[in-house]
Amino acid sequence: MSGRAQLMWDEAVTGYDFGPEHPMDPMRLALTRRLITAFELDKDFEVVSAKPAGESTLRLVHRDDYIAAVKAASADPDAADMAYGLGTVDDPAFAGMHDVSARIAGQSVGAAEAVWRGGALHAVNFSGGLHHAMPGAASGFCIYNDAALAVARLLELGVERVAYVDVDVHHGDGVQAAFWEDPRVLTISMHEHPRTLFPQTGWPEETGAAEGSAVNVALPAGTGDEGWLRAFHAVVPELLAEFRPQVLVSQHGADTHFEDPLAHLAVSLDAQRTVQAACHELAHQYADGRWVALGGGGYAVVDVVPRSWTHLAAIAAGRPIEPTAAVPEEWRQEVFARTRQLAPARMTDGREPVWRDWESGYDPADRLDQAIVATRRAAYPLRGLLP
Repeated sequence: MSGRAQLMWDEAVTGYDFGPEHPMDPMRLALTRRLITAFELDKDFEVVSAKPAGESTLRLVHRDDYIAAVKAASADPDAADMAYGLGTVDDPAFAGMHDVSARIAGQSVGAAEAVWRGGALHAVNFSGGLHHAMPGAASGFCIYNDAALAVARLLELGVERVAYVDVDVHHGDGVQAAFWEDPRVLTISMHEHPRTLFPQTGWPEETGAAEGSAVNVALPAGTGDEGWLRAFHAVVPELLAEFRPQVLVSQHGADTHFEDPLAHLAVSLDAQRTVQAACHELAHQYADGRWVALGGGGYAVVDVVPRSWTHLAAIAAGRPIEPTAAVPEEWRQEVFARTRQLAPARMTDGREPVWRDWESGYDPADRLDQAIVATRRAAYPLRGLLP
């Protein structure tokens, strides 16, 4: 294994564009890539453009009829079949949709292959993490489920245990659905409670047909840094210690942030960075360092997403950026030139994340602690753990 990190990038992924009124603005990808360059992280990465996922790869997760429907909508957006979730408000059809979606999927699959085959220890695809796409339908801004495809490719290569940890504000429903019956995959999703947010799934009682293979932490709306970090550390490390994954795949949607316009958590950039660093450490502790890190949601295009995913890339590259570091001036100038918005000046929200360890005891009247207890009671006994 080389030990070198890979950054999966192809400028063509910025063609994943649902239109000017859609919140999934590809500018967030372009600005992230420019910020990574501005911090001179490229010299710490091997920058790789993987080939688009072919049909045989897409079929690891998606049905033939769905792939055909995406291709048809890609060729003629006006003919998109809404029965497949295409041509909807969330997932408008656009010319070339199949090609760019397959390209994003290819970056995640390529990342998984590199990590398992020893070409890299860590691999990052921040254009990926499109975790809502189902085997037979688009959903939630997601056409092909690159995260599920990366996991499926690892299984195809002979990996016996893959852990998937999803900290996007939305439930990782598509990945959970893809491996609902597969005990080789442990999916853990920590998200805003389904009572208050799309896709209205991810209840603690959803534990998989392979019992205990799905774990869901449904957080109350308004949860901030302390609660978010408490929940992560109260659930994820213990499960990974029991499961002993050979590869860790993590999804780092930035839409948990308090500035995100589409959700209701109140997490800072500094807490997001803390969880990114924790996933890196957990990969080394339980998966021999094999780590595939993906992007995901995030709709504060200038202020949040580029900084969050640049922190992620820097951690994977082995050169973490200090939160107090100044944002390079050339990047701030480019942001203003492209968006007419003022970019943030530092790589921090000015928070110092702290949390109480679960071992310190819990408050049965606290809604956050109730959410953690609900998850542990539903899933832990199925994995032979004490709740």
